[in-house]
Amino acid sequence: MIERSLEQFDLYPGRLLGDSGYGSAEMLAWLVYEHGIEPHVTVFDKSARTDGIFSRDDFTYDHAGDIYRCPGGKVLTTTGTLVNDGATMLYLASKHDCDRCALKAQCCPKQASRRVPRSIYEGARDMARQIARSWEGGTSRRCRKKIEMLFAHLERILKLDRLRLRGPNGARDEFTLAATAQNLRKMAKLIPMPTRGSHRVGRAVRPTSRLSYCNEILLAFFNRIGPEPNKAEIIVNKAETIVMSGYWG
Repeated sequence: MIERSLEQFDLYPGRLLGDSGYGSAEMLAWLVYEHGIEPHVTVFDKSARTDGIFSRDDFTYDHAGDIYRCPGGKVLTTTGTLVNDGATMLYLASKHDCDRCALKAQCCPKQASRRVPRSIYEGARDMARQIARSWEGGTSRRCRKKIEMLFAHLERILKLDRLRLRGPNGARDEFTLAATAQNLRKMAKLIPMPTRGSHRVGRAVRPTSRLSYCNEILLAFFNRIGPEPNKAEIIVNKAETIVMSGYWG
């Protein structure tokens, strides 16, 4: 998708937002090293432990010496041998250090010494973690949540879990109708509804129905841009269906 947007529209993103489904080590490395894109993505990580044993995050990595330090201050080194299809390096502690360590029961109770795996793409993962803790990362998560809410409304409320028209043109028309309905919902909330006053003093003011108000906004919009009459009628009917089904809350 990034390559297609660059070829067709000459658009190249400076950052990419996504959930943990895009947070694998290979994907993050592809974004950072090959395309230079900031990964505002949740890292897919299963290294955390709940059994009381030290997890990988409890070990500190030293970039200058390419070593890990355990919570007891001992050093874990690597020979540089790659495992797991050539994507992981293992850092091992000395058996002599682990046997005398007071934290062995919390570190490696069933092993002679502790080993810590490190992905060859860990630099990109660390960059994604650092961005997630920053102010920019929090802003990206809020923006992503707004976008995901729209897709959730399309799927669950507007029942757009599958496309009913064939071909790219049919998909475009369906999404255009659904997006128009969502924009109508926003417009009806942002623009004050007109009220019908009464000649009798003290009588309660009764607001116009939201359905007719929605149609007035929609027809005024289409009269301004001059669409085809049949398409405007289709969208009005779609909006009426959505309003009558309780989508407006």
